[in-house]
Amino acid sequence: MSNTNASRRAALADSAAVDEVDAIIVADLNNVRYLTGFTGSNGAVLAWTGPSRDGDRIGTDGRYVTQVAEQSPDLIAAISRDCPRELLRTVAEQRPGAHVAIEGHVVTVAAFARLTELAAELGLHLQPVVDAVEELRISKDDGEVELITSACAIGDAALAALVERGAIAPGRTERQVARDLEWAMYERGADAVAFETIVAAGAGSAVPHHRPTDTVLEVGDLVKIDFGAVAGGYHSDMTRTFVLGEPQSWQREIYDVVATAQQAGRDALAVGADLAGIDAAARTVIADAGYGEYYVHGLGHGVGLQIHEAPGIGAAASGTLPDGATVTVEPGIYLPGRGGVRIEDTLVVTDTGATSLTATSRALTAL
Repeated sequence: MSNTNASRRAALADSAAVDEVDAIIVADLNNVRYLTGFTGSNGAVLAWTGPSRDGDRIGTDGRYVTQVAEQSPDLIAAISRDCPRELLRTVAEQRPGAHVAIEGHVVTVAAFARLTELAAELGLHLQPVVDAVEELRISKDDGEVELITSACAIGDAALAALVERGAIAPGRTERQVARDLEWAMYERGADAVAFETIVAAGAGSAVPHHRPTDTVLEVGDLVKIDFGAVAGGYHSDMTRTFVLGEPQSWQREIYDVVATAQQAGRDALAVGADLAGIDAAARTVIADAGYGEYYVHGLGHGVGLQIHEAPGIGAAASGTLPDGATVTVEPGIYLPGRGGVRIEDTLVVTDTGATSLTATSRALTAL
């Protein structure tokens, strides 16, 4: 991965976000991993900009001397507990008077003030930069898509296993189903679960981010399950809604509306498509069916090293969808006190169209 990581640092150095600085210090751990492959709990990266880029460095502390050498062999390691301060000193030594950017959305206000004071003492000029690496992370390369695909496959297989053995059934609790699903993902190779699994039964399914409780599943319930796996650091995200027993007419109705809206959102995914327009394609379906007030969140979000990352797809979103974006499409209808439906897939968007990385059937399934 070292060549890939070096290419990513080069792309960062060439990006418009840092075109007026001599170096950038990256402190967000997900961004550090993206640029270097390093997965420790303390780290920062110094990336030089401009034509002369030799000597990029990674800062970490003494706990990770061996790990950083193995994971980031192409970088010079600066061993210090306070990585940004150490990297600032490196800049002062190598490029006196340099202009340096640091991730302003990552460091605290107090930390930025302390670093600004140190930079002044060292004769440097420090300024914040926002989302410089996050913008690069929107477009996934083939290796990233492969890992997300693996995470999706783990989720598909785990859910199928629960359905096959009748683990989503009346008499079980939301918490039992959630823990069974999480363990099934681990059994199939997940490094971690992507987030706390949502299992929401009956009236709880009308709460978009309901947390599983000891509520007992009952015949007639809608059961909404939102979950994901992590593979190689990359996340998956999927939601399916089941019904226990024969679906009632109102349950079929809202399920069909959500399924139609989800397909409209999927169909709207294309390189260059307006993000707010993608949201509108699905939202209009739900509004025209008379359920607009019961759809209370955006259509989707990016998925990668984080479960929620850019781009956001919603009514207030700005910008367009780039080639290689991996996003969710997850409309829902939530009827307070009765129940709700959400259907969600993870898809990758390329010049050839949108491909679903989620394989589980989207048809209404009665258990």
